Amino acid sequence: MPALLNERDLQFLLYEFLDAEALLARPRYADCSREVFDATLETGRQMAEEVFAPHNAKGDANEPRFDGGRVHMIPETKAAWDAFAEAGFLSAHWDADEGGLQMPEVVLRVAMAWFQAANAGSSGYTFLTMGAANLLRSFGSDALKARYLAPMGDGRFSGTMALTEPGQGSALADIRTMAEPRADGSYRIFGQKMFISGGDQSLTGNIVHMVLARIKGGPPGAKGISLFLVPKVLVNEDGSLGERNDVALAGLLHKMGWRGTTSTVLSFGEKRGAVGYLLGELGKGLSQMFQMMNEARIGVGLYAACIASRGHQLALDYARQRPQGRLPSNKDVSSPQALLVEHADIRRMLLAQKAYSEGALALCLYASSLFEDQHTHPEPQARRDAALLLDLLTPVVKSWPAKYGCVANDLAIQIMGGSGYIREYLPEQLYRDQRLNPIHEGTEGIHGLDLLGRKVVMQSGAAYLLFRARVNATIAETRNNERLAELAEGFPAPLSRLDEVTSQLTALLAADPDRALANATVYLDVFGRIVAAWIWLRLAQAADAASESATGADRAFYAGKLQAARYFIVWELPATAPQLDLLAAVDAIPLEMRDEWF
Repeated sequence: MPALLNERDLQFLLYEFLDAEALLARPRYADCSREVFDATLETGRQMAEEVFAPHNAKGDANEPRFDGGRVHMIPETKAAWDAFAEAGFLSAHWDADEGGLQMPEVVLRVAMAWFQAANAGSSGYTFLTMGAANLLRSFGSDALKARYLAPMGDGRFSGTMALTEPGQGSALADIRTMAEPRADGSYRIFGQKMFISGGDQSLTGNIVHMVLARIKGGPPGAKGISLFLVPKVLVNEDGSLGERNDVALAGLLHKMGWRGTTSTVLSFGEKRGAVGYLLGELGKGLSQMFQMMNEARIGVGLYAACIASRGHQLALDYARQRPQGRLPSNKDVSSPQALLVEHADIRRMLLAQKAYSEGALALCLYASSLFEDQHTHPEPQARRDAALLLDLLTPVVKSWPAKYGCVANDLAIQIMGGSGYIREYLPEQLYRDQRLNPIHEGTEGIHGLDLLGRKVVMQSGAAYLLFRARVNATIAETRNNERLAELAEGFPAPLSRLDEVTSQLTALLAADPDRALANATVYLDVFGRIVAAWIWLRLAQAADAASESATGADRAFYAGKLQAARYFIVWELPATAPQLDLLAAVDAIPLEMRDEWF
């Protein structure tokens, strides 16, 4: 069985592409070292291989079941949760005075990549709990943090985000769950939530739900929504568990993939009302929840990249071992068969996989580095720029890896042929697991509307201009390198067209928003291709700088990076041209289609 991920690639991304060692100069990381970073990554790799990966297929074949009283799960999932918590990963990024290790965000994300590649289902609980705890850290009162934060950090409690409701989907401004205030400052929550990942399980003694609800009698829309902490089990002042809260599991949903993570329907307040506690300010719930949602979007992008990378490793290993036919130039039927990897079309598919999966992984880790800079960079302007650029790119970081991760995993099945299509080989499950990623934490359509309708126009286009300046700077640097200059020439035409189309569509937003945003998903795809091409150009810079002195396996590694960059910029980036033509025409064929015509 090949490795879960390409460990050499992770080292390259962390230390050569993103220069994570430079973080050690920041005061927050004064007690860290390269050795500490490497030990964290090695622990993640070993645990992922030994505790998470072995039950990946078993968890898929034996999904959790609900007997009307409790959720039953395979014991390996509980063992994986306990090992993850005991190793300190749940709170590794917290401040030391909160019980954390003050681990840099980007280093932790690389460590998490091992778990996500090993087992999406079992690692999903950790991913959600870390995000919910971050929300509590940001908006919880001292009393709430004292009661709930430490148990979430040490794995006694888990966490969820409870947003979606039956019939509402992603239309969060229309949620109906109600919160009624009580004299003691608490609230009673009434309503139902759906598609709540990890909403019930048998891993922890308590589950901390982050619930969006509107105050009874409050204003409609987003202004009436607040954020509440609603535990499955009430917690006494001394930290002990009290009585069961009025939160009931109405049922488990049965999914195509990610089967190890429960997907639940939860009912709040079927009896006397579920006890909830306000987080942050009244009426600010949706904006506060966006912290967890945006973290989750980067995390979903990383899941997509990791699942795609796992599929690539498996397909490459298979192609290197499976003999199949002969090259067109070989007419000797008595000669040995060629290996799959020797065939041109297999190499094309493997190279496309490599470009999608490694490009997606680099994009997600770059976003994590922006998150890091937003919070710990010593220069105020650099912090502001990082926050602005991350805000712009978040829809792309979530959506591009998810969309092209599906393509990459589809290619893994195609490369392996019939073996890729049967359950005895892992690519079949990986494809099913991957297919969720373009849906949860916002569909492509939602992120297209967000990117074109909000992000590129925010602050009078400041984020877009910052992005373009960064891309232009990379192009200018590359043009001064005779070995890479040709790659830089692939950018001016699509960038110029993107500028024109962006200006045209944003100008139309005020007069005819429906028409301007009708093809926003196409705009998202164009933008994503260009961002990915820029990332590949930067990866080429890093690989080229190191390749001159490289020998042996490293020399081959850098050559592979440079070839993947050439592939993406020469084969994939030009695909933006017809898409930009459609956008420039503000083509309305889909918009003008009528229900009755279907």
